[in-house]
Amino acid sequence: MTAETTAQCPVLQISGLSKNFGGVMTAAGYEGGLWAVRDFDLSVAQGELVGLIGPNGAGKTTVFNMITGLLSSTSGDVKLNGQSLVRLPPHAITQLGVGRTFQNIRLFPRMTVLDNVRVAYHFRAGYGVAGAILHGESFESKERELTDKAQDLLALFHLQDRQEEIASNLPYGEQRRVEIARALASQPKLLLLDEPAAGMNPAESHTLMDMIRFIRDRFKLTIVLIEHQMRVVMGICEWITVMDFGQVIARGTAEEISNNPQVIEAYLGKLGRRFSE
Repeated sequence: MTAETTAQCPVLQISGLSKNFGGVMTAAGYEGGLWAVRDFDLSVAQGELVGLIGPNGAGKTTVFNMITGLLSSTSGDVKLNGQSLVRLPPHAITQLGVGRTFQNIRLFPRMTVLDNVRVAYHFRAGYGVAGAILHGESFESKERELTDKAQDLLALFHLQDRQEEIASNLPYGEQRRVEIARALASQPKLLLLDEPAAGMNPAESHTLMDMIRFIRDRFKLTIVLIEHQMRVVMGICEWITVMDFGQVIARGTAEEISNNPQVIEAYLGKLGRRFSE
């Protein structure tokens, strides 16, 4: 694949992605079981900020788990810059440039804030087991470099004064920022954010929106966002895909989605008024 071809490829291209739990493969295809996701397609270009929404159980996080290799797909393909991620282990997908956060914060609770971010740099450290054991000059130099990078990243998120604190002692909103900082430390090309505004009040959600825009522009990222707070989704996402019962039911801009009767019926119901707030 030439550089010109690569530049024309979507950063993320998902085609026919499906996940069946408990079904049996027969000559006619899968029978029985539960289709958590079925025939899911998504194309995201460089620099786009795309929302993925839908009611609980619609299959959104299952899509993220298949992209990142935490779940194997039943069928379909996931490509990052034209390269298939199917059947690759999670660490290989991270190395190729996919970073993510989780619906439930997954920091190392007994480690410091600084070490939570530092650990994400280590797969690019360049020294082997012997170097880590012997603590040679190159090891010490690389460790100082990784520490400097982690501290710079924490400063970007206004967490430099928290770096020596135990991660579990931070307020919820700051833990979210640490998790996003750690995802950025893996130097992703594609960032997946799974309900980053969960549990946040309106003021914290507004700050989060500004931060997501900032990191997209600062790090030249492509971002896909799962979120239930409609104020966040409608406020920052350029394109939105809506899922229900594992399938895509609508795509469009915030205005198009907010006026889509199928979306309102399937996802919003009586909450539909929030789109106009």
